Amino acid sequence: MSDQTQPSDGVESGASRNAPSTPAPAPLRPDTLAPIHSRWAWWLGAWVALALGLLGVVLPGLPTVPFMLLAAFCAARGSPRLRAWLQAHRHFGPMIADWEREGAVSRRAKRMATVMMLICSGILALVASWIGWLFATACMALVALWLWRRPEPIDVR
Repeated sequence: MSDQTQPSDGVESGASRNAPSTPAPAPLRPDTLAPIHSRWAWWLGAWVALALGLLGVVLPGLPTVPFMLLAAFCAARGSPRLRAWLQAHRHFGPMIADWEREGAVSRRAKRMATVMMLICSGILALVASWIGWLFATACMALVALWLWRRPEPIDVR
């Protein structure tokens, strides 16, 4: 018997194709998709998280990155097409890849999140009760502490 196999569909092997300039997203493993009876809930969760993440782009108190990560997580179980779109997105794709590969957050994202939390704390100091401001600022400080303890991504390009 021969150790070599011939492609049955006439497609050349992957080695002879031109490699893309950026690495292609990893294909979903079949075991990551949820059972068909619960896939709709994952699909809905992915779209809700995506909507909240997009709102977070323009609303200072609403974070973007955690909702995009949640959208990618839910889409992996309920919508392979949405997941592929998120992974290929020029802004969200690298953040998702960094998180999934090494649990990393870029320094730029850390700075932006910290600045936005400071702005929110300042706004709350003007409009909220002191106990509300104190509670919210303490929560944001804990999030900032956790965020700055995350590793920064290793450049894989």
